[in-house]
Amino acid sequence: MANENLANAKRAKNDEFYTQYQDIEKEIEAYLDYNANTFKEKVVYCNCDDPYESNFFKYFALNFNKLGLKRLITTSYKPSPIANTELTLFPDYEVNPSKTKGRPKITANKFIINEVGDFDNDGEFNLSDVAKQLQVNKNNEWSPLKENGDFRSSECIELLKQSDIVVTNPPFSLFREFIKQLFDYDKKFLIIGSVNAITYKEIFPLIKNNKMWLGINNGAKVYQIPDYYNQNNTFKGQDGKKYAKMGNTCWFTNLEHGRRHQPLQLMTMNENLRYSKHKEIIEKGYQKYDNYKAIEVPYVDAIPSDYTEIMGVPISFLDKYCPEQFEIIGSDYNIKEGLLPELINTEWKGKLDRGYINNKRIYTRIFIKHRKI
Repeated sequence: MANENLANAKRAKNDEFYTQYQDIEKEIEAYLDYNANTFKEKVVYCNCDDPYESNFFKYFALNFNKLGLKRLITTSYKPSPIANTELTLFPDYEVNPSKTKGRPKITANKFIINEVGDFDNDGEFNLSDVAKQLQVNKNNEWSPLKENGDFRSSECIELLKQSDIVVTNPPFSLFREFIKQLFDYDKKFLIIGSVNAITYKEIFPLIKNNKMWLGINNGAKVYQIPDYYNQNNTFKGQDGKKYAKMGNTCWFTNLEHGRRHQPLQLMTMNENLRYSKHKEIIEKGYQKYDNYKAIEVPYVDAIPSDYTEIMGVPISFLDKYCPEQFEIIGSDYNIKEGLLPELINTEWKGKLDRGYINNKRIYTRIFIKHRKI
């Protein structure tokens, strides 16, 4: 199963999942549709990206002028373990010369791009031009880092301070620390994470208070992975490289986008009870929890437009969440932590680990209310 890949990766601390170029392009284009100046005169920092492999680096380098960037900064933690590199920028550079075959082993690197263009005057701008400009340090900079390139290192923090927007795919196992750092330094960001991060006690309050939200193109994605990763649902692409399909990944951001302010089109409770496409709603109606003072709404499109009290909805609701339409009250994790006592049914004598209906434990729920108009 695709979702098992996330669990296996978390247990093994396998964090080398490389985002495909088309996924990055598709997501960023949606922000530009909302505001063409989203990245204009901004310093973008990709702080978990080996420029030899990173499609984040590739996208921003190739679209530097289109986006109107002021600067692009990229730092790597260590050389990528992926073989058959696509992005051989500096094939002759090596810190520790050896007779090993393939690309030389290099240190963590820092790339700073201030301008790009058709450097070799062949009438075409591509990564070869970027590489040549970096090699001669023509208003750009490429150099090894003194430290290991960890986003928490002093070198990377200094670069973070210089940036406006962080865009990357951070290690899932360090997601909490990564988000905390972004907020500590008051940065805008667009990053990829597991949808399960929504339920983290460090993350959910930020979403609840509209300090961060989901991006646009969420759901299952295909990532390139190192050959030695033993994940389920892996396959070889036509390029001979190893890929894995990962379920439940999504973009997290505090950049505005248009879909965030599009209200859901919903039916009334009576209309849902008569016409819902979900047989469960028609047959069972809207059930009340045994332990919570709320009704269960198992499908986002079955949220009744005229119900004024608290509803429990799946975490997938956040993919359609419009803050002008709904208020997020909390989650069952909040109740487990002793919060939201007003939601607890005092007659309930069982556990408060999740919601229960007819003594049957259900999936994680977020509690919401319609905003008063």
